[in-house]
Amino acid sequence: MKERFLVFGSNSFSGSHFVKFLIDRGHQVVGISRSQEPDPVFLPYRHTNKCDSLFSFHALDLNRNGAEIEQVICDYSPEYFVNFAAQGMVAQSWETPADWYQTNVVAQVRLHECLRKLRNLKKYVHVTTPEVYGSTDGWITESDYFLPSTPYAVSRASCDMHLMSFFHAYNFPVVFTRAANVYGPGQQLYRIIPRAMMCARTGDKLELHGSGSSVRCFIHIVDVAKATYEIALRATPGETFHISTRQEISIRRLVKRIAEMTQVNFYDLVQQSDERLGKDEAYLLDSSKLRDQLDWQDQISLQEGLTETLEWIDQNQEHLKKQPQKYIHKT
Repeated sequence: MKERFLVFGSNSFSGSHFVKFLIDRGHQVVGISRSQEPDPVFLPYRHTNKCDSLFSFHALDLNRNGAEIEQVICDYSPEYFVNFAAQGMVAQSWETPADWYQTNVVAQVRLHECLRKLRNLKKYVHVTTPEVYGSTDGWITESDYFLPSTPYAVSRASCDMHLMSFFHAYNFPVVFTRAANVYGPGQQLYRIIPRAMMCARTGDKLELHGSGSSVRCFIHIVDVAKATYEIALRATPGETFHISTRQEISIRRLVKRIAEMTQVNFYDLVQQSDERLGKDEAYLLDSSKLRDQLDWQDQISLQEGLTETLEWIDQNQEHLKKQPQKYIHKT
């Protein structure tokens, strides 16, 4: 029999693509997210033939529905848990930081206290973030020190350290993933790549923070889903894996490339604004460990991924115009 998975944050961009990846391979999957499922245009798994037979969804909040979540776990008895659920967004975490600590630390600790007592748990994959390192100086490995610079990053680093304490005390089978900037079709429209593409198509201005000098590696969501799957099944508990390409690009260069693809003048597309508080200048993750130990390789180039994402934008443009264009905070 195929392994049974429970995916927290199944409504998220990364979570929904991972659910599709599992369904395509014949796994039974339960998804849990605090919100009802969004428009199917953002849910790739809803476009697969096997979704209805292999996937079930529960709208449950880690902050409010602990007992109900425990019941779902008891009823379904999954062997593998993959947790994408977190309060995201860096800049907004300065506005109400307590919300980030509540969701990303307190609620998570309660969940892990439940999970550590399960007898059939084989692996718990905690999807965390490179933000815990702060701004990197060159390519860094999984053993680099934490130096978080925002409430969001501090909350994620705190949870990571809590989980390591569970690993050492209880042999809790946790493994960590930290991915570079993920993108692809179906991403929320307030993220840089779909936002730039939508602005190019609609004539709206894209807010470019600072000079756009921040450097990132952008990795296609399908490559991330493949890596997460291999880590879930094969990685040794207590380990951390970086998921990243080896191609770096500044935000300014990225937006210029999108302007060229959409035949829009870069200076007509962007509107300069001040840099965000606590913005890290670079995230460069060395992914050699993942490549060497689990024989993983990223396969989708940035240009291929941008082309695919733009096709998704163009195919759904009128529908996407009716969807939320900006981040909406939920407590």
